[in-house]
Amino acid sequence: MDAEIEISLLGQMSVSVAGTQAVLPSSKKARALLAFLVATGRPHRRERLCELFWDAPDDPKASLRWALSKLRNALKIANNDHIVADRERVFFDPRGGNVDIQNIRSKLQSRHEHFPLSALEAMVRQLDDGFLDGLDNAGDDAFDAWLVAERTDADTTRADLLMRLLAHPNTPPLAVRKWHRLLRSIDPISAEKFSLSDLDACPVAARECGGDPDGQMILRRSNPSYSAADRLAYARSNALKNQAIGFCDVTEGTKIAHASLGSGPPILKAANWLTHLEFDWASPIWGQCFADLACDRRFVRYDERGCGLSDWQVADISFDAFVEDLEIVANHLGLERFPLLGISQGCAVSIEYAARHPERVSGLILISGYAAGWRIAATPEEEAQREAVLTLTRHGWRTENPAYRHIFSSTFMPDASAEDLEWFDEFQRRTTSPENAVRFQEAFGYIGVRHRLPQVKVPTIVLHAKQDQRIPLAQGQALADGIENAEFVPLESRNHILVEGEPALDLCTRKIRDFLEKHDI
Repeated sequence: MDAEIEISLLGQMSVSVAGTQAVLPSSKKARALLAFLVATGRPHRRERLCELFWDAPDDPKASLRWALSKLRNALKIANNDHIVADRERVFFDPRGGNVDIQNIRSKLQSRHEHFPLSALEAMVRQLDDGFLDGLDNAGDDAFDAWLVAERTDADTTRADLLMRLLAHPNTPPLAVRKWHRLLRSIDPISAEKFSLSDLDACPVAARECGGDPDGQMILRRSNPSYSAADRLAYARSNALKNQAIGFCDVTEGTKIAHASLGSGPPILKAANWLTHLEFDWASPIWGQCFADLACDRRFVRYDERGCGLSDWQVADISFDAFVEDLEIVANHLGLERFPLLGISQGCAVSIEYAARHPERVSGLILISGYAAGWRIAATPEEEAQREAVLTLTRHGWRTENPAYRHIFSSTFMPDASAEDLEWFDEFQRRTTSPENAVRFQEAFGYIGVRHRLPQVKVPTIVLHAKQDQRIPLAQGQALADGIENAEFVPLESRNHILVEGEPALDLCTRKIRDFLEKHDI
């Protein structure tokens, strides 16, 4: 049965409804909005869409309503409305639809399907037109960055097809050289795996030059032909596209967003201040460590209530609520036994979960953590400083001036570059509301899991920067001292959040991997 709606994201965007070319709005922003909804394939908060495509003077909410109305009219088929929106979120309903690049990727994911030469060549020709040609500068910098990432992913898909063509036994010798030249232009690392002399003699030899039996590259730790840097770069560049994002409900219908990437034994990361399942991958902070973990594991993480892709308008933001989020995600995904990764206040959440559910946790990885919140452990002077920051947060979080948010970033990462600090300032603004930023800080103040430390009986590693400007080293040491046989690793850094390029992050990543392998978890 033919799809009732055909959408092309390759070349200039086009839509065919019931066999008839749809007349899309002339507005570049409206077409870019549709492309974004279709390509991402999940709900988006209205506020986020307004930020992506419209400036404040343009009345973003009214502009979004207008664009959605025009798109609904263009795509409506009988009673099937593909543009679905409620008061908080908007998404594209793909039922009965077919999207060209998604269709290609779906075919390539079938490792048991062998394509005729003509089918591979046809798919390569489709990808020659590029991704969403003509929609540059349709939104803000974040949209442009997303567009660049999508085009990079399209090049990755094209490289996959070219490698299959090189590996195909019926590819003519002259075509082999053409496909190899194209592959070298977009993916020189993969092109080096194919020897032209071998290919000229027997194209099927390509399967022994870095491809799998289907002519597809496998960037896994078990493949010795790839360096660690190659594997990490590949995982990082494809993470945003390849991760599977879903939602589950907690108390009173609050939706929690979760994401999984990679395959193998699971590892679950507890949420911390602040996260965003999409933006994290572009981060100069988390990206490197996350990509390394996802190389040969199923890496699972989530946005806690009040931030990221999870619901922002929630009744309860508290330590118990944070633990409930973790419990619900683990149950929803059917994770039976797994190591937990905690960062900052995520360490306390992980400890509490391990104490409540010892049968579910196989190990703890705790970075920059603490067992007692600032209202419990801080001196009067420190408590006064925290109260002052709360006041500044209430009044300055939403402003374009990053000075208020810079209070956090400068203490989280005092040795970070100006570019990294600027990124984190903007990241915080887009990740939660000023009201929730205050509520989070209040909740962190009342964290208390000291009594839980002796109850943790699983292998544990605690890593903490020696000159952490946010959480003193002594608090990390106290975690390790309180947990039986915990390994403590001091790191040479002043950063509470480790950043790429500093030796401490490389050591931290290596210690995590050694810990997992040592305990076989």
